[in-house]
Amino acid sequence: MKYLTVPRQVAISSLVIVLAITGTTMGQNKSPVAPSEEAYTQILKEAYSNFKNDPWGKNADYIPALAEVDPKLYGITIITTDGHVYKIGDVDHAFSIQSISKVFTLALAMEERGSDDVFKKVGNEPTGRAFNSIPAVVDMPTHAGNPYVNAGAIATTSLITGASPEDKWNKVLNFYSKAAGAKLSVLEDVYKSEAATNTGNKAISMLLAKYDRIYSEPFEAVDIYTKACSVGVTAEQLANMGATLANNGKNPLTGEQVISRENVPHILAAMMMAGLYDGSGGWAWSVGIPAKSGVGGGILAVVPGKGAMAVFAPPLDEAGNSVKAQKAIAYVAQKLGINLFSPASVGLR
Repeated sequence: MKYLTVPRQVAISSLVIVLAITGTTMGQNKSPVAPSEEAYTQILKEAYSNFKNDPWGKNADYIPALAEVDPKLYGITIITTDGHVYKIGDVDHAFSIQSISKVFTLALAMEERGSDDVFKKVGNEPTGRAFNSIPAVVDMPTHAGNPYVNAGAIATTSLITGASPEDKWNKVLNFYSKAAGAKLSVLEDVYKSEAATNTGNKAISMLLAKYDRIYSEPFEAVDIYTKACSVGVTAEQLANMGATLANNGKNPLTGEQVISRENVPHILAAMMMAGLYDGSGGWAWSVGIPAKSGVGGGILAVVPGKGAMAVFAPPLDEAGNSVKAQKAIAYVAQKLGINLFSPASVGLR
């Protein structure tokens, strides 16, 4: 996939884009960290229309419930660090967060344990293998790889403390909800579907136990991890979770400090290295923005100090990343010049 192929602008008079301005830090007519509202509005229209009818990809089918999601759903939301919300398309449709949950489970584990302890116990290196690889666990018996492959995410989940599995799960869900600025819940059909087909993750948890790299009862960690992946979010809620990271851990719409600011760079670094499964290297090369995908069709991209963009479109490429979401984010990133590896992103022309 050529992420940065930019089609000609498509004019669409009938397309409606919604701009909502909310948050406790409002009081300005224009975001000091973003282009004009008119620019955002036009760029989102273009990103939506250019890729709305893209025929490539297919829904994940190894989780039966995901295969049944309407593949035509498509929504984009951008939220800036000062609380401006720009959205278009199916932004209110709840979909399963899937592996994007790993970002916020990592954030919670770091809140409880500190970044050094999590790094020591889980690691943060690309595995060079598929996200659900069992051989990768055997090849790296001293750590679980990184928090965004299944083994690392299960190990990270096992670090969450609580008097019971229910206490641990409630802590995870409440943390996600604080980041989203809304009360989230599990999509029960997705959870049941995943729980019935997670034999591979159970095998991974037992291998982690063999190497003393899991820190709770293995199947308990797998169940909490499975519930986390089954949480329902809208594109708007997901964008707010990302904007919380972009805003030094403070939710820009509620004003609550959800994530310690010192943990944010570690979380974003892991997103850049391993956020898009086997497509992470190509994404860093071509787009240059920390991002995390999920096989539910979502991708969350975070630009530190500026904001976040969440896109939902179920059809995936072979690596498990939403085809439309990748193209839409890459388009907006190029238009706005926000590749973090480019000096132009900080104004050097």
